Amino acid sequence: MRYKAFIGIGSNIGVPAENCEKAIRLLKATTEIDVVAQSCLYESEPVGKTDQSWFVNAVVAIRTSLTPEALLDAVLAIEKDLGRERREKWGPRIIDLDLLAYENYVTSSTDLKLPHPEMTKRRFVLLPLSEFAGEFLHPVENKTIHDLLQELPENPQVKKISR
Repeated sequence: MRYKAFIGIGSNIGVPAENCEKAIRLLKATTEIDVVAQSCLYESEPVGKTDQSWFVNAVVAIRTSLTPEALLDAVLAIEKDLGRERREKWGPRIIDLDLLAYENYVTSSTDLKLPHPEMTKRRFVLLPLSEFAGEFLHPVENKTIHDLLQELPENPQVKKISR
């Protein structure tokens, strides 16, 4: 069986848009992952640690035969391939890949929390995700992505930069 999952992508070091595109290409090149939808690129104000460059963000929808845990491992391997080093929470990064949701699966282990606990608070996640999954029902909040997006304030800012 192949499951649908959503992966958030972000970067604010080097050439962020190119880093996001490289990550998407590596996802597409992974045998067990089929990218079935891709959002536009967005530029967004940093959250948490605000004294850094703006981010470029996107979201992809995938189908995969991987378990959630194996998918997380694959995503972390792509981050490592692209030079990701984890130095500080919410700090600058060459690439960040977040497993946002995996069907309606809900878990909270040390290594994996699904759906991603911060996704409902992040315009830079919900806005790109709404392009192709606006009717997806968040399995914990029991609200659609469109509804969750409407509840967020306009700031921090998120601006579309590509089609």
